[in-house]
Amino acid sequence: MPDFKTYVVGGAVRDALLGLPVKDRDHVVVGATAEQMRALGFVAVGKDFPVFLHPDTHEEYALARTERKTAPGYAGFAFHAAPEVTLEQDLQRRDLTINAIAQDEDGTLIDPYGGQADIVHRVFRHVSSAFQEDPVRVLRIARFAARFREFTVAPETMALMQAMVISGEVDALVPERVWQELARGLMEAQPSRMFGVLRECGALARILPEVDALAGVPQPAQHHPEIDTFVHVMMVVDIAAQRDLPLPTRVAALLHDLGKGTTDPAEWPRHIAHEARGVVLAEQLCRRLKVPNDVRELAILTAREHGNVQRAQELRAPTIVKLLERSDAFRKPARFAALLDASECDHLGRAGFEARPFPQKAWLLQALAAAQAINAGAIAAGVTADAPDRPADKIAAAIHVARVRAVEEGIKKTDPLH
Repeated sequence: MPDFKTYVVGGAVRDALLGLPVKDRDHVVVGATAEQMRALGFVAVGKDFPVFLHPDTHEEYALARTERKTAPGYAGFAFHAAPEVTLEQDLQRRDLTINAIAQDEDGTLIDPYGGQADIVHRVFRHVSSAFQEDPVRVLRIARFAARFREFTVAPETMALMQAMVISGEVDALVPERVWQELARGLMEAQPSRMFGVLRECGALARILPEVDALAGVPQPAQHHPEIDTFVHVMMVVDIAAQRDLPLPTRVAALLHDLGKGTTDPAEWPRHIAHEARGVVLAEQLCRRLKVPNDVRELAILTAREHGNVQRAQELRAPTIVKLLERSDAFRKPARFAALLDASECDHLGRAGFEARPFPQKAWLLQALAAAQAINAGAIAAGVTADAPDRPADKIAAAIHVARVRAVEEGIKKTDPLH
């Protein structure tokens, strides 16, 4: 490119130095104007500042820019992009030193803020005090902690994050952005590290008070050797990650025990009816963060039914069928299977329980298969012939009875002594 220079920046440089696959390459352009970029065939895509797509590779090229805080929150910035903005000035506005390294066209690294040393020492460190102007950076560091499990947050950066919480800057985060960052963090290798960082800086109590309330709440040692409910939930979300389960199941794992945070301390370590309380809290949290409906529905279902799933082998056939019907398992078997996956993570996410079998899952899937095998059409036809005036209620009742019989027979075959 004539008269100006381009550099690869950010995550692509960082990941290459870490020996990780590079998926996307972002570029910064120094010394150019928007008009020059368009003249070379680049397509403008940025709304707030000049970002362009390369006409052939479609990689992003952003003009070097500085930024100035103008209002609270992550959107309260004014940007200045001009040919005189230097590479060092552009890198200075970035969040972490490990993301503030550039590479020029011949492979030379430009690292004015010590990012390479922080990569070697596995440290997340802010580039400048401007870090505190963008509350999304608190979420990003927490998410990076879930991805880069060997890294720790520099003490001075943690202190800055804590100051951002105290000042109320974190309160300016909009629900959509909070959900976006949390969802990404939950899909990383060790999601518990994200919540640990958020809790250490105080942000968890601001954005997920229902989860933060679980810390220090005891559970019965015979069922939960780890005792602390927050520790248990963190183990559960990590089990979900280890099993590579999808986002809705990981959210269900995170929210399944919220009701324990509202148990009267006089009743500890027992948590009678925590499921019902948890449903209200899961609904509240999902509505506040504008969580997608499919994710919200599974989280609420899991909060309500995970205890029943755990007790599945103790339940009689009529109760099992009511569980299946209440869970809408006949119309949505995949969601019911996801409930069982989340419940299995709940079972395994306890100190010393990680390798314990979870026969409840196969038990309930067999019960569902047995109940699905009945001939609902034939039952409906028979009921309609006998009671043409009120067929709907009688059809539903007859199908329910047939399902119970089918499950009873299935239980006898599986466990003759049940």
